[in-house]
Amino acid sequence: MSLKVINKVIDLGDGRTIEIETGKLAKQADGSVVVKMGNTMLLATVVSSLEAKEGVDFLPLSVDYQEKYAATGRIPGGFLRREARLSDYEVLISRLVDRALRPMFPEDYHADTQVMISLISADKDIMPDCLAGLAASAALAVSDIPFNGPISEVRVAKIDGQLVINPTLSQLANATLEFIVAGSEHDINMVEGESKEIQEAELVEAIKFAHEAIKVQCFIQKQLTEEVGKTEKRVYSHENSNEELKKAIYAATYDKVYAIASEASAKDERTAKFKAVRDEFIETLGEIDDVTKFLAKKYYHDVEYDAIRNLVLDEGKRLDGRTTTQIRPIWSEVGYLPAAHGSAVFTRGETQSLTTVTLGAKDDEQMIDGAFINGYQKFLLHYNFPGFSTGEVRPNRGAGRREIGHGNLAMRSLKQVLPADDSNPYTIRIVSDILESNGSSSMATVCAGTLALMDAGVKITNPVSGIAMGLITNEMGTKYAILSDILGDEDHLGDMDFKVTGTKNGVVAVQMDLKINGLSYEVLTNALNQAKEGRLHILGEMAKTMSAPREDYKPHAPRIITIKIDKEFIGAVIGPGGKIIQEMQRETGATISIEEVGNQGIVQIFADNKEAIDKAVSRIKAIASKPEVGEIYDGKVKSIMPFGAFVEIMPGKDGLLHISEIDHKRFETMDGIFQVGDEVRVKLLDVDKQGKLKLSRKVLLPKPEKPEAN
Repeated sequence: MSLKVINKVIDLGDGRTIEIETGKLAKQADGSVVVKMGNTMLLATVVSSLEAKEGVDFLPLSVDYQEKYAATGRIPGGFLRREARLSDYEVLISRLVDRALRPMFPEDYHADTQVMISLISADKDIMPDCLAGLAASAALAVSDIPFNGPISEVRVAKIDGQLVINPTLSQLANATLEFIVAGSEHDINMVEGESKEIQEAELVEAIKFAHEAIKVQCFIQKQLTEEVGKTEKRVYSHENSNEELKKAIYAATYDKVYAIASEASAKDERTAKFKAVRDEFIETLGEIDDVTKFLAKKYYHDVEYDAIRNLVLDEGKRLDGRTTTQIRPIWSEVGYLPAAHGSAVFTRGETQSLTTVTLGAKDDEQMIDGAFINGYQKFLLHYNFPGFSTGEVRPNRGAGRREIGHGNLAMRSLKQVLPADDSNPYTIRIVSDILESNGSSSMATVCAGTLALMDAGVKITNPVSGIAMGLITNEMGTKYAILSDILGDEDHLGDMDFKVTGTKNGVVAVQMDLKINGLSYEVLTNALNQAKEGRLHILGEMAKTMSAPREDYKPHAPRIITIKIDKEFIGAVIGPGGKIIQEMQRETGATISIEEVGNQGIVQIFADNKEAIDKAVSRIKAIASKPEVGEIYDGKVKSIMPFGAFVEIMPGKDGLLHISEIDHKRFETMDGIFQVGDEVRVKLLDVDKQGKLKLSRKVLLPKPEKPEAN
């Protein structure tokens, strides 16, 4: 059997390359490629139905990224020992690819389309996430599926002051900024990442640098399309049309919709009025078939889209009456939940987050068991979006992709200002419950999370706020409006959703999605500068509630003491089979964890009261401390010999109290001086070469006065 295998190579310009191979694997898919960088290999496939389903006016696109454990030579954990549902990390990569691909499909293409990306081989230092978008786009490039690409994704990072494309995992430890950037050869359409309080100009510079690499990767994909012979894409017809109906709807409803949009009414009232206009027009049509009814609703949606956008472009007026730069009213409160370790309510307009902070021990760290990334993390942020937050009836099925993505953006933002690990012994969990939503609940989570952390007494380096920006342009791109603090409707009807978080010093995280082509860097810079003004305004409003962390943790918050012991004592503290440490935890009520770091044992003692911690510290120090010459100890007589007594001054550490060191007076025999179990205070005089301890009681007793001479 002969194979027609085609290979293309992308030169990253620093000696590293990326290879794209097609024609060898998964040939029954509409398109399939293998992308390889070092030992990291991704298999990407795409399949799209030939016809669209009835009544579908959107693109049913699913993107799934999954890591095969065999790629890293590991067997999955759990009972089944097989790959299960996607991890949060896999979901986040799936979202990155989806957000880059989705806007590039033709607007009238509605066939079910599935993109699957599998990590089939992994190099421990070459991250697969920055290759997933390239792999997905290349699979589309070698198919006949209509796609206005190609696109690609790269990671751009600044390391030691230099911008680097697709750095290694080890290099990222020293990065001051790290973004995944996606785009075509002409435009950027997606950005997500984090940074160390950088300035807006530095962010734009990084995006430009990433775009140059993207252009090269798109050019190679075009060559691949030509060599495979897929320059002609499949013919499709997925939309019915009725131009007369469309004109009639515009003529009958546009002015009414524009007037309602101009009223600056509340969300529920506005929604009801828009629906009434639509229903009133549909009633004038009399008895109509399902296709006509479907088209009428679709065209009416287009009327709303045009009217609301024109209101902004022509009058600078928004649905709720604000100007383009105006932020909705803000109120916040801390300590709302008395039993939580930290809590805050943050409300901006019709968006509200109730956020809690819980302080835990090392045992509360989250275990990450992925094929590529595994280990532990001590900072967790969970975002919940129940149906009632938008007045909907919706079953609670747990966190979906949206919740995971929004939570990750807030987590990226807040982790930049957490205290360093050596000054923060806690595992920290933040939970944001969205109670109301009309625009950027993820940014409300950032603000509420900051306030809750400060309420809990966590010593963050700076407060963080976040703002969601929008963009509306005309068809020619000659006129645009940048919107600060967008509403949910403006997100849906706008051309850009651009979320920026930061402190007073600079940007810490960004998430941008573009729905149009041709965004200039001038507009991007203006949007970032306008976002900075809004971000600083929100920080000012937050400062009215709380401007700095509490001096101490709440009285009911648990306390953690960290002590260091010599490595040789770790086993003694743990005991055989964990007997000693379990006994200490049971008797003191504290939680104790030990970690070996270098030549030391790092012991964390976690309890919700000082007495339990003090007891545990005393027990551990008694086991792990070395006797020090010159120190005084309260010992216990363990055995009595003719020449003295052996006294235990520490658990498992006995010393000889010689008969001559018991008192200033001379004893001829040990009879009657001590009983086994007696407590005696002694001083350690010496430790000989064999480690034997020499004790004295005599030196602690006052010397007897000498009798006066006659």
